[in-house]
Amino acid sequence: MSKLTISDAAQFLGVSKEAIHNRIRRGTLHCIVENDVKLVVISEDDSSASVVKKSFTPKQTTTHGNEKYYKFLEEQNTKLQHRVDTLEGETRTLRDQKEQMLIDERIKIENIYKEKDEQLKNIINAISSKLMLATPQEVQETIEGEIDEDTDEDEQDMDADKSRLISLNKYLKGQDFSKKKIAKIKEKFKERAKDDSRVVTIGKKYYIDLHKYDYSDFSI
Repeated sequence: MSKLTISDAAQFLGVSKEAIHNRIRRGTLHCIVENDVKLVVISEDDSSASVVKKSFTPKQTTTHGNEKYYKFLEEQNTKLQHRVDTLEGETRTLRDQKEQMLIDERIKIENIYKEKDEQLKNIINAISSKLMLATPQEVQETIEGEIDEDTDEDEQDMDADKSRLISLNKYLKGQDFSKKKIAKIKEKFKERAKDDSRVVTIGKKYYIDLHKYDYSDFSI
């Protein structure tokens, strides 16, 4: 009794593989499954085995084929492992470079702030030295003098400006203008009040400074 694959049984009996399948379906040939491989059982008294090929040699496929397949897988696995090791090395190198760059940048920033702090300290020390050379009375008198001078100048300028201002309505009433012309002049002042520095607006009233500005373009 022999166990042959479908291909080997077809060659052994001198028929096609389709014929072997047909005989198995009809029950004239017995088959079994071993290791997920369908095998045809050929007995000596099987009438189907009457025609035998003299030069028949069953194919040696399973063991040799598996060895080649496993060898191929091992080679591929070795290549992949080598590639993984290379990528891990490159990743480790990049990570180390990044960490070193961050360290260098931090040191650079710390040095910049350190230099700035030193400059600021020098400035403060220089100011402190000058103040220490002067007496407290001199420092106070200098500060008060500067404040008084600025205040007096500002007040004088404000008083001078206010004394020259005259309301637009008061000026127009003193002129021999027609009601139509007065309305046009007021309309021009209203249009230019925001952008024209010559027009002083206090509340809802307009003021003019005839001593300082020319208002001829307002028809005045």
